[in-house]
Amino acid sequence: MFAWRLRGLDPVDDSARRGAAKRRAFVFFVLFVSFVANSSFVFLGCERRNESPAPRLGENAWFTDQAEAAGLTFVHDNGMTGHRYIAEIMAPGVALFDFDNDGDLDVYVVQGQTLGSDRSTDSSAPASRQLPGDRLFRNDLRVGADGRRSLHFTDVTQQAGITLQTYGMGVAAGDIDNDGWTDLLVTRLTGAVLLRNNGNGTFSDITTNAGLASSTWSVPASFFDFDRDGWLDLYVGNYIRYSTQSDVGCFALTGAPDYCRPQNFPAVPGRLYRNRGDGTFADVTVAAGVSREFGPALGSIAFDANGDGWTDFYVANDGSDNQLWMNRKNGTFENRALVAGVAVNGAGRAEGSMGVDAADYDGDGDEDLIITNLTGEGTTLYANDGSGLFSDVAAMAGLRSATLRTTGFGTSWIDVDNDGALDILTVNGAVQTMQALAQAGDRFPLRQSKQLFRNTRDGRFADVTGQAGSVFQMPEVSRGAAFGDIDNDGDLDVVIGNNNGPLRLLVNRIGNRQPWLGTRVTGPGGRDMLGAKITLLRDGGRSVMRHARSDGSYASANDPRVLFGLGDGKGFARVRVQWPDGRVEEWPFPGANRWITLTLGSGQAVR
Repeated sequence: MFAWRLRGLDPVDDSARRGAAKRRAFVFFVLFVSFVANSSFVFLGCERRNESPAPRLGENAWFTDQAEAAGLTFVHDNGMTGHRYIAEIMAPGVALFDFDNDGDLDVYVVQGQTLGSDRSTDSSAPASRQLPGDRLFRNDLRVGADGRRSLHFTDVTQQAGITLQTYGMGVAAGDIDNDGWTDLLVTRLTGAVLLRNNGNGTFSDITTNAGLASSTWSVPASFFDFDRDGWLDLYVGNYIRYSTQSDVGCFALTGAPDYCRPQNFPAVPGRLYRNRGDGTFADVTVAAGVSREFGPALGSIAFDANGDGWTDFYVANDGSDNQLWMNRKNGTFENRALVAGVAVNGAGRAEGSMGVDAADYDGDGDEDLIITNLTGEGTTLYANDGSGLFSDVAAMAGLRSATLRTTGFGTSWIDVDNDGALDILTVNGAVQTMQALAQAGDRFPLRQSKQLFRNTRDGRFADVTGQAGSVFQMPEVSRGAAFGDIDNDGDLDVVIGNNNGPLRLLVNRIGNRQPWLGTRVTGPGGRDMLGAKITLLRDGGRSVMRHARSDGSYASANDPRVLFGLGDGKGFARVRVQWPDGRVEEWPFPGANRWITLTLGSGQAVR
């Protein structure tokens, strides 16, 4: 603590003088803590921190931003009017999916619009404006005779018949009618929209006919087959009951206007829809038991938490307990988050959770959870014991202290260097004014840099952000992040949606230096079999398991294909797939450095 010796005053009683000094010290301490909480750094505790090495950029950078060079030109407009509406800071999500079935990943990104009063009241509004409405970019990947790859994207929004000009939040992707063409669900401030892929380069809005019409603020969504009937069902997570007219107006500790927290508004229950198989969905939220508990949902991921072959799903809420909905195999679910250890963090506190992903990072055959949270809370890592019980090991893994200074949104388990161990990438951006940036004149003072953590195979993660590339050193207000092999070269790339900023295309430059195997699993009609578990079996060694999914991260849709980093590439003998309906098949290991498609019914059945 601090104390001052008072000079130039009449002598006073020593105890009174000491008391006055203590009171002044306390006031100073409170103001100092307030400054820290709203700045771009926090004090770290006694937990050891894995420091990032000095940046090694240029030719050694692991990722390079190629968005502009590839024609992926998009600038998000959050519609700021100076009133600091909470909706302004929550988007955009992005999607990586192959809409035209040409074998490469296309990009969909949601757009904002003006909120509230005239834009001219806000001096922070950019001078130039992006075209209104969501955008669809077709990937025109070219591969030369020498193997060199050239990325180029073409804006085909108009040709595709996409006319959405509402306030978008995120995107989910899945083939709802088993016709082999991937459809899209776009979440928005005013309810989700279902866009059916017509198979001819165009999309149709079938929201009302499909039974999905809603006016609630939706953010995350997950397609998964919860009843194992061969049709993709749907969970849509809702955030808060909100409109600009109901905005209450909030303030920072300094007294200046600031963005509100979700606790200032009532949460809205998410919805669970069962696919009837005829292009329509039945709202089974109440019947399935999912309406009982809810919070302001920002993240969702469908995965098999306890290894029983039935898909469960996890919902990450902003500032309240998270839910783990365990599939009871009869069309109903039970929230087991508290018992399973994933409702709150290891200290028993609910966190402001945004991004989420599930995968087997420790190679023990079950899927673990990574969750991004608010500044001062740190990323949470839940390790699964195989039975659906989890432990918060973020501190032991070296993640908590390294992420305290950021507010994380989009995230994923990603094997950056194809060594066979899953690393972690997070994109960040604050949700309340960072005073240091505001005082420096930043017109949108929420900017934070991205982070990359490498799995050291001993239960810990090393901060390798300094090696990741110059784009990781660039503070932005990042939100959605979609992960996939955009150039089909055998490593994972990333598309990042920045709030009130440009789209980023992070191309991986190091992953395919080691052996890899890319797999796509397909079923009825040729659709991607979301939820399938793919395992590379070794003779006499540890197997490697991943699951096919397009959900997770934050408000974004990922590549539904599964790419395995093979490390030294030795010892692999078979590929096993456990399909969502419980059937298991195997194929001989096809060799490294190729993409293969495994179709339901084409392998050797395994009992």
